[in-house]
This record gives sequence, structure tokens and C-alpha cells, in this order.
Amino acid sequence: MSLYTLNLRVFWPLLTCVLAALALLHHLTLTTRSADTSAADGCQDPDHGTLSLLKYALVFALCYFFIRYCASRPAEGKRGLGRALLLEGHGKARRELLEEYYEREVRLSPHVLGHSKAHVAKLVSELVKVGRTDGPPESSLAFRGDYMQIGSSYEEHKVGSPDCFDILVPLRLPRGLTLDPVVFSERPGGPPLSTLETPRRSEWTRRHRAFTDSFLRPHVSAGVQRLSPDCVLRWFYPAAQRCLATVRYPFEQRCALSLSLGEQQRVQLRLTPRSDYVCCHISMGVRLIPAFPLGDSAFLVPTTDPRHPGEDLWAVYFPKQEQRLLGWLKGRLPSGSCHLKVLQLAKEVRDLGGQTLDNQARAEWKGVLSSYTLKTAWLRLLFSTPPEAWEERHLVDRLEDLLRSLREGLQGCVLKHLFLGGDAAGLLPDSVSLPKLVKEMAPSNLWEVFSAASLELVAARLTYTWAHLHRLIRLGRPQRSSLGRGLHCKHIEAE
Repeated sequence: MSLYTLNLRVFWPLLTCVLAALALLHHLTLTTRSADTSAADGCQDPDHGTLSLLKYALVFALCYFFIRYCASRPAEGKRGLGRALLLEGHGKARRELLEEYYEREVRLSPHVLGHSKAHVAKLVSELVKVGRTDGPPESSLAFRGDYMQIGSSYEEHKVGSPDCFDILVPLRLPRGLTLDPVVFSERPGGPPLSTLETPRRSEWTRRHRAFTDSFLRPHVSAGVQRLSPDCVLRWFYPAAQRCLATVRYPFEQRCALSLSLGEQQRVQLRLTPRSDYVCCHISMGVRLIPAFPLGDSAFLVPTTDPRHPGEDLWAVYFPKQEQRLLGWLKGRLPSGSCHLKVLQLAKEVRDLGGQTLDNQARAEWKGVLSSYTLKTAWLRLLFSTPPEAWEERHLVDRLEDLLRSLREGLQGCVLKHLFLGGDAAGLLPDSVSLPKLVKEMAPSNLWEVFSAASLELVAARLTYTWAHLHRLIRLGRPQRSSLGRGLHCKHIEAE
């Protein structure tokens, strides 16, 4: 139910006119009665002139206050005009604008997201169990038999639609093979990278030539063999296909399954629903990422570096550490806090700011402001802000703080890695542990690979995007389907 608000700019002039009309009507009535009385008894009321004067004075006073009111409004009128233009330009005040946009375009239905995650988990668990061997393979890789859910869909800050999921699939090395993770030091200060190397003069590599020729590459300068990410991905894709063929039949009645090898050697599992078992008929993509355990729940996953195309590099992932950290922070924050909403809206600000750019500029824009860099800046802001500052009523202030810290970091060309920023010991709680290799890495700057000019341009555009957010929202991206909000799901009405 809408609440009526009195418009004082209309009320006071209207009241003045009504009172003036009543005073004039009263004067005419008294004049008529006085004339009739004078004609009847032949005398005139001496107080009639005094009353008339008072009535004229009242009318004059009302007119004076009305004119004074109108004359005293210019400064306020300018502010009111500015506010009116603000409201017309933004559609509503900034907070109301963000709240409305969040509900319409950003927020995911927990019901739909829960159904999607459950279906993905059931399929992936069956797939990795098929690929697990009873014992370590002699001369090949194998699935370990478990998996790890990572990314925004499982950390409750996914935006748009629950149609994309990231799954880490841990792998097992052949029995007897030892690989030592070594920090990649040719690019100090960048994102954490390492190589997986065999010990020098390893006897195992000479005994198992099939595995050595299929998965290892000699490194001349170091005199060791390195595990090749490209070779692991070439093995992982057909291995996942064989596992999918084994478990396909029970799922085919509910959804069509397909596996593809996309850009950057990404193995993508696609689920296209056939029935309403898959909630809301969402076509979901599951990115399967092969990974090797590094210790303390950290993993090494295949990656590429344009600056070093010939290197066999592995990126360090910290899924468990990040999940523990989010749980620890959630326990400190007040109930109903806006911290997740702030990160989701920051992603939307990024997407709205890049929608008018060409392909190359948009790629660089999203590379600088990737979801991981936004999450890193957001987590650092959470550590530096008191918990009570994240109450729901401070939504706009915290979003502005996050964008301001991003802009300052872009201008300084620095965004410290959360676990490798050089301040992890004093920043992280004791419950978050890191592997020894990670502790030995140099402090990492996530924006090390970008030029200062590029970062300055991104900072300027980020400022412009926030200042003109109302126009960008109105210009708008194409309306998303309602799948992410569950409007087509028949199960929601039963809840």
C-alpha cells in the first residue's frame, strides 16, 4: 500500500486562496445583511467599517504571506529543482535505485539456485566416482574420486542466473612418481604461479617412458622434467568423456548431456533439460577443472601466461581458505548484513560500465576488474571496516567505499593478493592456514601484468560509471530472463 505525502509547495498557496475566498464571501454576506438592516430601520452599524477594515487586513496579510512564500523559494527552488532532476535522472534516489535494480536484475532465487546446485552435484559426483581407480595407476593419471565446488555460485555472490558452475576435479599421479612444486620466479610480483618438476636424475621417468613421453616435458636449463598442463588437459577431456558415457543413461531421461573443449582448453559440461526435473528448465554449464593438491587444501590448476608461452605453468587456487574466511567473516558481521549485496552490485557496476566498449577494450576492462580482483578488494575492505558498518542501511556507503578503494588501487597500480600480499600474517585469522610453498612466494600484485596507462583508463571509466549509473541502468543491458529468479518454476508456489 502506497503512503500519501503532503506536498507543502501546493498546500500553502491553496490554503491561502481558500482563506481569501472565504474572507471575501463573508464580507459580501455581511455587506448584504447590513444594507438590508439599514433599509429596514434607517440606521447604519458603526462597527461595520471597523470589521471591514479587519477583513481587508486579513486578506492583505494572507496575500502578503503568499507572496513572501513565493519570493523566499528561489534558493530552495534551485535545490528542489536539482533534487527533482536527480530523481528524474536516477528514476529514484540512489539507494532506492540500487535496491530496485538488485531485485530486478541481480538477486538470484535461493530456490532455483539450490535446485541447480543439487542437480550439478549429483551428476558430477557420479562422474568422478567412475573415473576413480582402486589403486594409484602405474603409468597414467586418474580421478581421485572427489570434487570441490568453487566460485560465486557456491559463495553466495553469483549474479544474473544460476547457469554456470565451477568444479575442481582433483587428480592422482601414478604410483611412485614424485613432483615438486617450484615457484615460478621469472615474473616476481605477479599472480602466484609455479611449475611441477620431477627430482633431478629421477629413476621413475626412465622406467615409465610412456607416461614421461605423454605428460612430461624436459626443461633444458634446469635438467628436470616438468608436468605439462596442455598434456594433462588433453588427457582429462577424453577421460571425462568416457566417464560421462558411463553415467549418461540415468540422466538422459531428464536432461541432454554434452561435453566440449572450449577456449583456453576449458572442459565444459552442458546440461540441457528435457523435463521439469531440472528446475525452471535452465540450461547449465559446468566447468570441470583438473587440479593437483598442493597441501593445506590448496590446489594447482593448469594456466597459461602470454608473456611466457613456452612455460608449463600452474596457478595456485585457495578454495578452502577463501570459504573458511567467508564463514569466519560472516560470523563477525551483524545479521542481515549487506556485504554480499555490495559485491554483487560491484559486479553489476563493472558489467554496466563495459557494455558500450568494443571487444578489445571490454576484454581489458573485465581482465582488470575480474571477479577475483573485485572479491579480493572486497575482502580487504571487510577486514579494514568495523562489522557494524556493514548493516543494511549502509549499503550505498560501503559500495562507494569499495569502488573508491578500487580506484585508488588502480591509480597506484597495486592490488595485493589476499594470501600473498605480504601482510597475510597480520590480516588472516589463525584458522586459515597456507602451504609452505605459498609462504615462500614473493608478495603478489594482481595488476602486475597490466600497464599503468591501462589501469588509469579503467580508473577513470570506473569513476564515470558510478557517477552516471542511473543513465547506464536506463540505457541498460538486455533484460535478463526470469530463470534466475525462478518465475517459471512451479515448485516455488508450493513453498
